[in-house]
Amino acid sequence: MKNTEIFTKGEVNELSSCRTGKFYYDVVCGLNAKPKYLSSMYFYDANGDKLFQDLMNCDEYYPTNCELEIFAEKTAEICKAIMGDGDAFDLIELGAGDATKSTYLLQYLLTQGANFSYLPIDISSNVISYLNITLPVTLPGLQITGLNGEYFDMLKKAASISKKRKVVMFLGSNIGNMPVDVAEQFSMDLRNHLSPGDMVLIGVDLKKNPQTVLAAYNDKEGITKRFNLNLLERMNRELNADFDVTEFEHYPTYDPETGACKSYLISLKDQDVNINGMETIHFEKDEYIFMEISQKFTIQQIDQMAAKAAFKPVEHFFDNKHWFTDAIWVAE
Repeated sequence: MKNTEIFTKGEVNELSSCRTGKFYYDVVCGLNAKPKYLSSMYFYDANGDKLFQDLMNCDEYYPTNCELEIFAEKTAEICKAIMGDGDAFDLIELGAGDATKSTYLLQYLLTQGANFSYLPIDISSNVISYLNITLPVTLPGLQITGLNGEYFDMLKKAASISKKRKVVMFLGSNIGNMPVDVAEQFSMDLRNHLSPGDMVLIGVDLKKNPQTVLAAYNDKEGITKRFNLNLLERMNRELNADFDVTEFEHYPTYDPETGACKSYLISLKDQDVNINGMETIHFEKDEYIFMEISQKFTIQQIDQMAAKAAFKPVEHFFDNKHWFTDAIWVAE
């Protein structure tokens, strides 16, 4: 439930005018579409950030803890794989956030005397500023160059900064925030920005018992529900909309055959919603807004996606329950 280049958590570059602003434009386009949809990149305002932190700490939401377990318990094995023959490399993280998981690797690589630089990429300038300031203090000796911008733009910049081998991290099952065909295209685009021998460390949520998956997006405390409804409240606050959030219901689904876990908001009655006095959106009773997808994969599907994008899948690291994997792909 996080971010890709499109869905990444961080500051959205909205313009001051609602009429021309990206947020307004995307909302109006999505709600006038058939079927209606909203981009999950807008989940993460200040309140959305807090709700997502609450969600990560609730009993049912397993992905974050599973990947943290992998990074905490398989640190040496992961670092051995990415260090390769001991040559110099750039460790690049797409959507770095607070770098909690990658700090395990950074710390270990420094103790091993690895010859590397850390290049975190994030759409949020605040995130990059925070990492540039704090990591050299908490990890003395770390060479860091934070890059603020879109993933592929910053990968081009990273290539211009250094000719060293690239190790790109794309964690948190962010690849699952895209439909399968989009995820496959993203993987191919990523490969096109890398050279043979470059490496990707990619976090992927695995197919598992459907009840376990569904519970993670429909927790008993209702945090996921509030997280989704907060987007309507954000539109009320920032776009002068008049959504009555009590007239929309959170509805998650999981299809164990396709691995697609989807979230919707359902209109509980016929209603009109006004946005900034310029747009009126009509909702039929029981009409839905598609909110997001959290795709789950099998190991075979992950390896096939790698091969289709001209990567060689070489290793998988698992949590103890085998609910999540961090896979290593090498560019061919």
